[in-house]
Amino acid sequence: MNEQLPSLFPGLRRTPFRITSSADHKYNCIAWAANDMNHWWWPAGTTPDVVWPGSVRDVTLIAFTTAFSTIGYIASADESLEPGFEKVALFADADGTPTHASLQLPSGAWTSILGNAEDIEHKLRALEGDIYGTVALILKRPFPQG
Repeated sequence: MNEQLPSLFPGLRRTPFRITSSADHKYNCIAWAANDMNHWWWPAGTTPDVVWPGSVRDVTLIAFTTAFSTIGYIASADESLEPGFEKVALFADADGTPTHASLQLPSGAWTSILGNAEDIEHKLRALEGDIYGTVALILKRPFPQG
């Protein structure tokens, strides 16, 4: 899939990215951003391997914000690196429907799993476009202790 990524995400043609792990079908981008590599997170899931920690089970930014709040996230002003905090970027399409999530690394770079493909390290805005839409919301929490 590596060679297809720049054609799927044109922003990756202009910015560096690197594959950080191979495809794993146990988790999706939402779970990856929540640091859960054992489940698939989605509010409309009906199978045992799909989990959703929030009480709002619609595919909306409110539902995603509620779900991430269960693990300590609150709304943030921007995507800049903020010492002591980790950030999640929620992407949404033109209708405001959530499509993707990325997690900010301590370096300031972002990490994502792309559908059922590999995990990559990338610039946040490099994934904006037809597939994921645009960054709609940034959430943050203090780095977990332990």
